[in-house]
Amino acid sequence: MSAPAETVTVASPADFHVHLRQGEMAEVVTKHVRHGGFSLAYVMACPLPALLLPPLGWLIAADAAAIDPGVEYLMTLYLCPELTPDEIRKAAGAGIAGVKSYPRGVTTNSEGGIESYEAYYGIFEAMEEVGMVLNLHGEVPSAAGTNTCVLNAEPAFLPHLRALHGRFPRLRIVLEHATTRAAVECVKSLGETVGCTITAHHLALTVDDWAGQAWHFCKPVAKYPDDRAALREVVSEGHPRFFLGSDSAPHPYESKAVAFPTQSCAAGVYTSPILLPLVAQMLDSFGALDRLEGFVSTHGRAFYKRPVTQGDSAVVLRRGVSKPVGIEGYGSGATHVVPFWAGKELNWEIVRE
Repeated sequence: MSAPAETVTVASPADFHVHLRQGEMAEVVTKHVRHGGFSLAYVMACPLPALLLPPLGWLIAADAAAIDPGVEYLMTLYLCPELTPDEIRKAAGAGIAGVKSYPRGVTTNSEGGIESYEAYYGIFEAMEEVGMVLNLHGEVPSAAGTNTCVLNAEPAFLPHLRALHGRFPRLRIVLEHATTRAAVECVKSLGETVGCTITAHHLALTVDDWAGQAWHFCKPVAKYPDDRAALREVVSEGHPRFFLGSDSAPHPYESKAVAFPTQSCAAGVYTSPILLPLVAQMLDSFGALDRLEGFVSTHGRAFYKRPVTQGDSAVVLRRGVSKPVGIEGYGSGATHVVPFWAGKELNWEIVRE
């Protein structure tokens, strides 16, 4: 038996699902994309009225590039009634790469999300025409009398994915942050234009890890051990349509840790600062370290038609002494964020010059 690898080289890592922020928070969190080992960030539109119009998406990209020009930022639009086919064509011409869909009420600030996909068929036709990607938050909202809750909201959504792919087979669709065996099997059964992102934290967590633990609470929530096993299996398989999308989402300390009688904690975990070492540790833990480059680089880049080029830089990871993840250096006051894995140990690190 060969000795385990002590170093691993990854060509141009790309995170195909990142949440950035504006203002002072952007100054804190944007730089963590590259600090965590990544040279491409696919930035998700946030479900807030202020982010409906394409120009603001461009401003976020411009702000991020000004803070750290060493990362390529791909931007998305927010699927909403104000979006038109003409806006899709204009956005594609300006470099916007995709459109993010949030069903109404399924995650933080998604009260303005959509309720029916049929109303957007004209948008999807325009997206097919210009080659933009549809990014789906794959849950249905909980509702009285339906027996739907956070634990089965993703399987209940999958018929919508099948229907959209059947109606628009040329439209590239990504089911974001899959958490269930049902989602993995559904995506594998569909055509080459359907991909799927998996997060680092869903490779680590099950429901026991977030029940009563605000720092591990995200949407979609981590599910059962067998669901986590399915995510690990498809990564171990090296399936080319499954790739990393961290869903890294920074929230101020108070919105995660302080409980209010009328307000639940914000949904989201923040993995960007430690992302590549964390993914390496996760894959190493279930014997899939040899799949690291495909999962964090080449699979997603191929799906998004952003292949690694000869001039792209590589990142070298080294297995070393386990070190605890700290909480210092992540802002202060209203911009203080706590990274995922805080207090736990990582035994992989980026070799920095």
